[in-house]
Amino acid sequence: MPSDAETIERQLARPPRGAWRVAVRCGFGYPSVIATSSPLPSGEPFPTLFWLTCPYLRDSVGRLESAGEVEAWAARLAGDPPRAERMREADAAYRSARAAESGGADACASVGIAGQRDPLGTKCLHAHVATALAGIDDPVGLAILGAMRCECEDGRCGVTTTE
Repeated sequence: MPSDAETIERQLARPPRGAWRVAVRCGFGYPSVIATSSPLPSGEPFPTLFWLTCPYLRDSVGRLESAGEVEAWAARLAGDPPRAERMREADAAYRSARAAESGGADACASVGIAGQRDPLGTKCLHAHVATALAGIDDPVGLAILGAMRCECEDGRCGVTTTE
């Protein structure tokens, strides 16, 4: 079995940035979400706490984004006050979790999920799905996950190819 670092590098087609840890594993035991601290080793602020690494989920969510679901989710949040309140609570929980992951000091405290200043703004559904998988009650991510299969059927992250 490849190491987590090897698997993640293969999943992302590059090494992850900065310090990270596996936050969520799929049913096959492979990383599907990693958590990263807010400052990169260079000191550059990095707002993404939960990063979706699972290729199956990344592709599936990417298709939703291409189909206009980012804008559709912004409209849904704007038109649904209870869901909007849940999103504000999820954003606050995300900011708190990011500060904890970063040792208490959050280099990106002014922004929430996907680097958004407005908790009801949407720009990256991948970030919402990763947040929901990591255990934060993100209504956008949970709704997306509820409408699709949450992992591949073939354990593709364990398949290595030779060239």
